Amino acid sequence: MKETPDRPPLYGAQLWRQVQHLLLNLPLGVAGFAFTVVVLTTGIGLAVTVLGLPLLAAGLAGCRWFGGLARRRCALVLGTGAGDAAPVQATRPGVMGWVTAVLTDGLGWRSALYAILLLPWGIISFALTLVLLVVGWPVLPWAMRFLFAVDRMLVDSLAGPNALSERVRELEDDRGTVVDTAAADLRRIERDLHDGAQARLVALAMDLGLAKEKLTEDPEAAAQMVGAAHGEVKLALQELRDLARGIHPAVLTDRGLDAALSAVAARCTVPGGVTVHVDLPDRPDSAVEGIAYFTVSELLTNVSKHAGARTATVEVWRAADRLMLRVEDDGRGGAGSYPGSGLAGLSERIGAVDGVLLLDSPAGGPTTATAELPWRTRAQR
Repeated sequence: MKETPDRPPLYGAQLWRQVQHLLLNLPLGVAGFAFTVVVLTTGIGLAVTVLGLPLLAAGLAGCRWFGGLARRRCALVLGTGAGDAAPVQATRPGVMGWVTAVLTDGLGWRSALYAILLLPWGIISFALTLVLLVVGWPVLPWAMRFLFAVDRMLVDSLAGPNALSERVRELEDDRGTVVDTAAADLRRIERDLHDGAQARLVALAMDLGLAKEKLTEDPEAAAQMVGAAHGEVKLALQELRDLARGIHPAVLTDRGLDAALSAVAARCTVPGGVTVHVDLPDRPDSAVEGIAYFTVSELLTNVSKHAGARTATVEVWRAADRLMLRVEDDGRGGAGSYPGSGLAGLSERIGAVDGVLLLDSPAGGPTTATAELPWRTRAQR
């Protein structure tokens, strides 16, 4: 016999949470209406004075808090978390910067409208709920669902953050991640230059200066010093090549992901080697290629250092409008992404361009890391 999923009882706890929610609309509507009308009309009336605009901003901030309360009340009925709105971000320091930010905040004005409209809606919902509790028991559950749906629609449309503002907040967070990542990369390059090639070239210049002084007195010793300097030049050039490869490898620019990832796989220290399979109809945008390259490179570095794997595979393909990457190894597993880890940083970088990194690493292995990046061809600018 086919089992049917359990459904909440019609007269269960959720019904009574809806009843309580709708009955509280009236007192909250009275309080919200009184606060909003008094504070906003006073602030607008005193706008020509020093106190007017700060008072108006304070009123809008209070309305914004009232809208947050409405979202939490709906979430309590549904048994879910409330969608938190982004805090007001002042673009200028000081009190006037905060006042300007609040006065230009769309959510604050919409929450003020919600606080005003809650009074008539509170009267309607309170009266209908009270009548239904007395004489409408046969239809009470369905009526409460309808009234709560209307109430939730009012909250979502007026007291909730809209999709555009949330997208702006996400982009601002992503921009911060990109800026921090770029700053960290610049510090790494500076450190590598200072501690590596620069220090080696300084030592090389000193050795050549000593060789020049000994050239007439002890030509044999000078020749030995020049030979040693020649070896230092080779090491410095190799360090500069490695550094340039870490910034953006020439093989990626010239030949694309297939050749570049094959070169990365060849340098990987996995005993059984790394198999690379790239199946792309054409080359994506250079920025997407760069992110894909460094994602696979960092994942293979983690495999070499931590996985204890014998073999690994890299697969790259296009699926609709996404560039897909998969790196799999037969190591010990147990990898995780926690705050401050390399995988967490990699996930943030991918997320900053609307990408996703998924990790499947059970204890004992295998470990599979799958990344999705937005596809954009070189012709799209």
